[in-house]
Amino acid sequence: MNSTQRTVSDVMTQTVVAVSRSAPYKEIARTLAEWKVSAVPVLEGEGRVIGVVSEADLLPKEEFKDGDPARFDRLRRIDDLAKAAGGTAEDLMSAPAVTIHAYATVAEAARAMARKGVKRLPVVDEQGMLAGIVSRSDLLKVYLRDDEDIAREVGEEVVARLFRNRKPTVEVTVTEGVVTLSGSLADTSMVPLVARLVRAVEGVVNVELRLTTPAAGAGVPEPPVDDPQA
Repeated sequence: MNSTQRTVSDVMTQTVVAVSRSAPYKEIARTLAEWKVSAVPVLEGEGRVIGVVSEADLLPKEEFKDGDPARFDRLRRIDDLAKAAGGTAEDLMSAPAVTIHAYATVAEAARAMARKGVKRLPVVDEQGMLAGIVSRSDLLKVYLRDDEDIAREVGEEVVARLFRNRKPTVEVTVTEGVVTLSGSLADTSMVPLVARLVRAVEGVVNVELRLTTPAAGAGVPEPPVDDPQA
């Protein structure tokens, strides 16, 4: 099931704008505007990522232009006050940078962004050198996958493995990324595992299981077995 999982290297942007630690404030602001990005990595030496400067790091200078916050807020905003006085990327950047490796999965990158509350991650190699950048929009590319491709993979990698050496009694349909499995499954204890395996397929938006147990006695099927997590 891991053979088709996309990694950060599959979706990242390799052409990355960055600044040095000595880059002045106005150069950073100009770079963000010209490249239409909200943050840039800060590099040292041959390209090692040491931090990230974002629009949020630049805003305190404007916010506190007319004066410092009230005494009550000063301790709470001490980091912002320091950035308001900063003049270079080294003064302004958030460090250490939250980065990710190119071989990490798209899911791992999404979790890292959510935990750290960032919109993009510098992608680094084993030496911490900049290799690319991945954004939220990049991660969503997996959902552009065709329904036909998703159906094929679910059929080959999930359903076919449930019915080794025999004809499957489960049918796969996919509409707008929503996978529906219908038919019969003898071992209903497999339902949670099947749901989990289908969700692991790249591009799956949701899973709907409409499975019955094989007909017994007079051949009347039991009620549908729904995905307990759907």
